[in-house]
Amino acid sequence: MIMTRSLRLGSITMIMLMAVLVWSITLETCIARRGRHWRHSHRSSSDLSDSLSSKKPKSHSHHSSHNNNHNHHHKSKPKPKLKTPPKSDHKKSPVVSRPPKVQPPSLPPSKGSKVFNVMDFGAKGDGKCDDTKAFEAAWAAACKVEASMMIIPPEYTFLVGPISFSGPYCQANIVFQLDGTIIAPTDSKSWGKGLMWWIDFTKLKGIKVQGKGVIDGRGSGWWQQDYPFIDGETKLIVPLNNSVNHNPPMPERSELDWKMPSIKPTALRFYGSVGVEVSGITIQNSPQCHLKFDNCVDVLVHDMVVNSPGDSPNTDGIHLQNTRDVLIHSSTLACGDDCISIQTGCSNVYIHNINCGPGHGISIGSLGKDSTKACVSNITVRDVAMHNTMTGVRIKTWQGGVGSVKGILFSNIQLNEVQLPIVIDQFYCDHTTCKNQTSAVAVEGVTYEKIKGTYTVKPVHFACSDNFPCVDVQLSGIELRPVQERYHMYDPFCWQTFGELNSPTLPPIGCLQIGKPARNRVQSDHDVC
Repeated sequence: MIMTRSLRLGSITMIMLMAVLVWSITLETCIARRGRHWRHSHRSSSDLSDSLSSKKPKSHSHHSSHNNNHNHHHKSKPKPKLKTPPKSDHKKSPVVSRPPKVQPPSLPPSKGSKVFNVMDFGAKGDGKCDDTKAFEAAWAAACKVEASMMIIPPEYTFLVGPISFSGPYCQANIVFQLDGTIIAPTDSKSWGKGLMWWIDFTKLKGIKVQGKGVIDGRGSGWWQQDYPFIDGETKLIVPLNNSVNHNPPMPERSELDWKMPSIKPTALRFYGSVGVEVSGITIQNSPQCHLKFDNCVDVLVHDMVVNSPGDSPNTDGIHLQNTRDVLIHSSTLACGDDCISIQTGCSNVYIHNINCGPGHGISIGSLGKDSTKACVSNITVRDVAMHNTMTGVRIKTWQGGVGSVKGILFSNIQLNEVQLPIVIDQFYCDHTTCKNQTSAVAVEGVTYEKIKGTYTVKPVHFACSDNFPCVDVQLSGIELRPVQERYHMYDPFCWQTFGELNSPTLPPIGCLQIGKPARNRVQSDHDVC
């Protein structure tokens, strides 16, 4: 009995122990779960914010993706970086290059500028609009600034009427930079009753005209009014069987149907200026002389071109008058009159490396017209090539004049089919007849050396005054061979010419009188230069 009760009590104790064990295990599990939730619920707000920002939402993933795509295509673009230029700047960049002659609106030169472009003063450069006022305005600005530059830009054609770029109140050393083309008006109204010049530079110091541009006088309308044109030596040229017309046919009519003034302008003239330089440019089709220097000192001309037809009347290439200390070199001159003409008042002139032709050669004169006084001295012409010219090297004076030509050297002149290579003519006359007069411009001290080539009419023509014979004429290295063309040919001619033959000549020039004349009229003080 007692044993049975002990077994029951043990069983109950075991059951109670097992129940306590199970309860304790369950309680520990619940406490552990509760602890985990407590740790999550008590995290800091900053930790929570970081955690949320690092996680992607798990719900509505398809809808969110659709909205993102939609926003990418239809909403604002991502913000540009700070260094990216705004869109408006991109629109200013040209997509297509501008046409060559279109320029932005002109701006006046900045204060203190030394460069004055005619385009900045309203010039059009289309060859139709009159740009004279623009050139005048540009010059007025350049005139005030020492060593300034007036620019005539390339690839433009400027229609410019008669214009004067004048001092004497302009600053020194102005450069006229000519790279475009300047053309003259062809209507008679622009010239009034007639002008002596078209483009004129007056009373300036240190003026330069340079560049690769062109001055075009468009002179054919003037030439038509000058036919027939007679040079004083034309009478010496006699055609064979009338095969050459003394009065060549008038050139074809230009676009002009009206009469131009009888006074013809020189294309480019410099007057009363010191330190003048002309280089690089081309002057063509002048109504009269192409380039003239009058009353100038210290002149330099080089690397320029004169270009006009051989039958354009009275269109001297370079004309010097009352000008001293001149150097002309390395230029090509083609015209209808003298390639270079040296008039009264000229001294210390040095000319070399010139290509001349067509034209009438290089001449001193004509001098003494209308009984005037003429003085020319110390002239050197050397290293010159002449082709198809009327004369080669020439001195020409009118009867009745006074004064003298002395100290002249012609050296190393190469001639190709020149009609009259060597000429002194003290009976020059460009009319049908001229009055005989006893007075004359005296010629003395003229040297010809190394004059070689071919001629088509007469190799030498010396026609000197009875009262004032030519004296001290020196000849050496003369080799001139005839080429039969369309003219009667003649032997050398001399009249009242005295000097020396310093070497044999071809052909022989036996007509030169050796020594000095027995008597020579002495000029009065009024006549002496």
